[in-house]
Amino acid sequence: MDILSAVVLGAVQGLTEFLPVSSSGHLVLFQKIFGIEEQTLFFDTMVHAGTLLAVFVVLWRDIWAILKRIVQPLTGWLILATIPAVIAAVAFKNPIEHAFESGQFLGLSFLITAALLCAAELLSSRPVNNREPKKAGDMNWRDALIIGVLQAVAIIPGISRSGATISGALSRRLDRDFAARFSFLLSIPAILGAVVLQIKGLADGGGAADNGISAAALIAGMASAAIVSFFAVRLMLKIIRERTLFGFAIYTAALGTLVLFDQFVTHLVF
Repeated sequence: MDILSAVVLGAVQGLTEFLPVSSSGHLVLFQKIFGIEEQTLFFDTMVHAGTLLAVFVVLWRDIWAILKRIVQPLTGWLILATIPAVIAAVAFKNPIEHAFESGQFLGLSFLITAALLCAAELLSSRPVNNREPKKAGDMNWRDALIIGVLQAVAIIPGISRSGATISGALSRRLDRDFAARFSFLLSIPAILGAVVLQIKGLADGGGAADNGISAAALIAGMASAAIVSFFAVRLMLKIIRERTLFGFAIYTAALGTLVLFDQFVTHLVF
């Protein structure tokens, strides 16, 4: 992988990590388009790590509020929502790596993302005894667990992590702004966990350079992801407050349909 490809893939990751369209799915798709044959799960994980900087910068007040008072319900809900993804990542490590390398389920996964977004908007808009959306203080363990299970499902490339977690939050009638913020905060342990697993894999043998990815390309990709994701986080917070997710659902449905058509008919990319 050359530096230019790494920069483009990093920008794709930065833009799509916080928009509900699946950053991992777009990375797999662009890698196929560029004809990158190296094993890139480590690169994918590290550019995900680059996006953490944007989360820290944009949500520093939320993060600082948690650090000042670790023992609080929100901390517990973040931990609870992280557990399903940890279990899934450990239990299904090899199938997940194969899904990243082959892109076999990419088209179907994009369609699942579209369905989740539509379902979330429909469920969140239903009248329930004229109750207002739940704020942070109203969140409970069921909300956190449902969001966590959906995040675990989103380990599959093509199923958006932010889309799945925001959808879970909206379906539980959480306030739209808090739903997005909780999803972005939840990305911190999720991404850090993925990095730890990859570092463990490096310790066991095989690194980025061994897979044809230079340190320069890795750094360029991470920097590109960090810069672009800063604007993506701010954009998504504005969109979730002022608009619906149906536009993203249409996009991922169309993209999933095109990918399936190529996988089964044209074979231009897959």
